[in-house]
Amino acid sequence: MHQIKRTILMVVALIGSLILPIAALAVDDLDKSLAVAMANHDSRISPRIGAIGIKKTAARARIYEKYEYIGTYEVDRLQRILTSELSVFTDKFSDLIYYPKPRYRVNLYRVIYRSIIPEQDNRPTTASGLVAIPETTATTLPVVSYQHGTVFGKDSVPSNPDDPNYMETRLMVARFASQGYMVVAADYFGKGLSVEVDNYVVKASAQQACLDMLFAAYGVSAKLGIRMGHLYLSGWSQGAWNTLAFLNTLQAMNIPVMAAAVAATPSDPLAMVSRWLHVTADNDPHYVPSPDYLVPLVAMLIHSYEEYYGLPWLSQTAIKPAYQQAARDFYLYKISVIDAMNRLPKKINELLQEDFIAESSLGDNDFYAMLRDNEVYRWRSKTPLHAYYGSADDVIAPYIATLPVEYQKAVGGAAATAIKADIGDAKANHRGAFVYGVEDQGRWFEQLEANTP
Repeated sequence: MHQIKRTILMVVALIGSLILPIAALAVDDLDKSLAVAMANHDSRISPRIGAIGIKKTAARARIYEKYEYIGTYEVDRLQRILTSELSVFTDKFSDLIYYPKPRYRVNLYRVIYRSIIPEQDNRPTTASGLVAIPETTATTLPVVSYQHGTVFGKDSVPSNPDDPNYMETRLMVARFASQGYMVVAADYFGKGLSVEVDNYVVKASAQQACLDMLFAAYGVSAKLGIRMGHLYLSGWSQGAWNTLAFLNTLQAMNIPVMAAAVAATPSDPLAMVSRWLHVTADNDPHYVPSPDYLVPLVAMLIHSYEEYYGLPWLSQTAIKPAYQQAARDFYLYKISVIDAMNRLPKKINELLQEDFIAESSLGDNDFYAMLRDNEVYRWRSKTPLHAYYGSADDVIAPYIATLPVEYQKAVGGAAATAIKADIGDAKANHRGAFVYGVEDQGRWFEQLEANTP
């Protein structure tokens, strides 16, 4: 039955992929593009492959439920984020990176918006996110849509930017909003104010959450008297994967994106998990030992696929019985990641059952097949891309982080560049790739913005 279901979904996905428009995208301001998209397209995303249904519909009703002002970052606070707070986040690596001094104070708004869950027959839901708007005299602002990396706490999300365990969106606000960009960031389903369970590396839901957050930001900015200008995408780790998936959605809807920047991208989830399971220092001279939190992360991934793809047997067949309860408790936020690391084994191979691990080599079950389907780079992009990677990344190896670049070169896509985040003798780890990428993409975005009408 699982094999039949998988085959049907793959056929639907193939048909959907054939109807996506691939015409070159004209550079235009985002306000116009979103208005057209919301008026003319049914933006429901097909499960698993992320194909957009392209058909004429009535204009969408207001997608955001409400928005609320949650505070203002003064210039001195923004400068602290770029210096002392960043130093805590990345140890000494941040001492080698210099960001421009903030120019504007930034107002922060939490947004609650309506969406749907594609994997569950488009079941309605609500989600949350952040819109950050600088205090400038400009009435049209360039937009950075930021897709955040993996977080283990439900409240460690963009719409709760002052969470002490959550730095990355603060950095994006300090780097971009303080220089005159609007920053838009979805919390994702299962995080923030969402009542759902976590949708970790579930493609269609990730695309839907990001798309509807962008639509919501369009409505909020209009209420605030701000037009949305050129659109840029950025993401780190899980958020880099979300960024490429989201970029595919936007291209399918003819919503132009000026540029995309991703750091430490798990672009091929099957390759990522297979590497975690099978690569050691014995078979790869570039091997970097994995952090302990990868074990809870894999437990979260398995439970996410169990919930969103309707595989009620998955966690019981994948995880050893001794660890099933702790893994489930962690996924449901009943225990912290620290508690999970204490209750779960130190290695992924000790968490999973031997037969389940063996099936990974051929992708011989629904879980691995879905991981394979959830790659986000095997399509021809029209948007320039920078992909950042660290040679000492202990989560995403350079091989995997740079796959989108090599693929775009192979198929004649838009210019794609792999950029090593190492600085001199300082090798970038997972966080290092992110903070280096933020600085470098900031200069790149600014050059593009200055040279484009």
